[in-house]
Amino acid sequence: MRVRPEGAVSTPKRLIVGISGASGAVYGIRALEILRDAAGVETHLIVSKSARATIKHETDYSMDQVKALADVVHSDNDIGAAVSSGSFRTNGMLIAPCSVKTLSGVANSYDDNLIVRAADVCLKERRPVVLLLRETPLHAGHIRLMAGCAESGATVMPPVPAFYTLPNTLADVVEHTVTRALERFDMAPDGAVRWSGMGESMAELPLSGNEAAGSLRCAT
Repeated sequence: MRVRPEGAVSTPKRLIVGISGASGAVYGIRALEILRDAAGVETHLIVSKSARATIKHETDYSMDQVKALADVVHSDNDIGAAVSSGSFRTNGMLIAPCSVKTLSGVANSYDDNLIVRAADVCLKERRPVVLLLRETPLHAGHIRLMAGCAESGATVMPPVPAFYTLPNTLADVVEHTVTRALERFDMAPDGAVRWSGMGESMAELPLSGNEAAGSLRCAT
């Protein structure tokens, strides 16, 4: 369990963070790191069995280190956990990364594990659910599952890099994606890089022939 920062309120916001077995475990881990430093946010972590293998393969984190980032850790097999009931108030759920198997479970309310059950509960209670789907390319079945989740109220958010931020490292790419995801819960950290227009860069682009002719007609 993490030690809460000074200034944390007695009744915190609660966010469920699910880490499924898709590639990209770092997205969920980074979300936990950001929320760890946020006053008044209580995190509930659920890690699937496959995600444990992915964390070991893709990161330098041990499972104990990942668990230490959260306030409460639930077993993915614990269908009776607090987050499995709508009467337990939360501010929603982030699944980062979200595997196609988990996507399918959420789309079909196939609640055979706590990650899917918690997401299903959030959807029926009209709480935000964000799915960082890590799969490419996508076939028609995947897209139908995405549509099903969206129709139920979830936000399907493939972690697509935002190159306009001019990232220098992979960590920069992850940071921006996680920040955008946390914005859906009004939990984004301060200092996020935001688009403010190209400004002079766009004005300096040369005009095409048709655009130049149009400008000349306007001038006359």
